[in-house]
Amino acid sequence: MAAEPKPHSEPKPHSEATSETVPRVRVDHLVTSGTFSLDGGTWDVDNNVWIVGDDHEAIVIDAAHDADAIADALGGRTLRAIVCTHAHNDHIDAAPALADRTGAPILLHADDLPLWQQTHPDRSPDDWLTDGQTLTVAGVGLTVLHTPGHAPGAVCLYAPALSTVFTGDTLFNGGPGATGRSFSSFPTIVESIRERLLTLPAETVVRTGHGETTSVGAEAPHLAEWVARGH
Repeated sequence: MAAEPKPHSEPKPHSEATSETVPRVRVDHLVTSGTFSLDGGTWDVDNNVWIVGDDHEAIVIDAAHDADAIADALGGRTLRAIVCTHAHNDHIDAAPALADRTGAPILLHADDLPLWQQTHPDRSPDDWLTDGQTLTVAGVGLTVLHTPGHAPGAVCLYAPALSTVFTGDTLFNGGPGATGRSFSSFPTIVESIRERLLTLPAETVVRTGHGETTSVGAEAPHLAEWVARGH
């Protein structure tokens, strides 16, 4: 399981951009900083923001903390969608501002609406993500995998053409996302990882909501350890 966030102190806004190229479609990586709040606690966090597209259009996966930095990383490309892997506030806090700036729709799984409303009670998502749905950008398809556990509406996005899966807070480098807070379930997240993620090709790169990337092959041998460790 990923380490618990640090106790709250002042946010440290910053961003770092890198990119990895796969033919003409690339995955841009931005790190933004802010806070995560749930169940009466607040912690400092660094979030991974993923931008998938080409020189003309893109989607953003998890608009975290800094709409201006994300818009700058888009560099004038048309934003087709803002995809939320789940509705914890640190993954969606900048989504409305980015949507207002770009005109892009915000997409969320309906099971996470109660969490969304904790952060944005006066702004609803524009459309719902559904299991098995395919989002297409720059000719590349990303399949929505409903992976509840960290949150009831958590999803991952699998792009076989890029040999990558964007896992939000479902699977990290080192194990499952945190459970034990409201709306979460350890047995459910283990089932989601076992059935939906570890069945992907071993070489699939796992791009996470926080921290370093990993691969399905690197994580799969440790499933029994995670189950024994529990939440």
